[in-house]
Amino acid sequence: MFQGGKNMNQLMKQAQKMQQEMMKSQKELENKVFEVSSGGGMVTLGMTGAYEVKSIKIDPEAVDPEDVEMLEDLILAALQEAHKQVAEASSETMGKLTGGMNIPGLF
Repeated sequence: MFQGGKNMNQLMKQAQKMQQEMMKSQKELENKVFEVSSGGGMVTLGMTGAYEVKSIKIDPEAVDPEDVEMLEDLILAALQEAHKQVAEASSETMGKLTGGMNIPGLF
């Protein structure tokens, strides 16, 4: 009797389980809100793990009609930091599930 069939079934079950765990982890990550700030709290931004901006708060002191560029820089810095944190969390989550293997199409 060919033993490969039994091993293949077990491998398929493991792959399905891994896929379910990955989908669950991805969904949890997408629903998590990452909150970052820039300018010592002058701009605070909330972004989900799906890169959706959920909130932005601007301290009134950051609103200077004479220096709009500073406010733009603070918002941009907050967006970049939130994006970085989401990307790192996503990479870390998937890395745990794949045992550090880089599987094409998952990232």
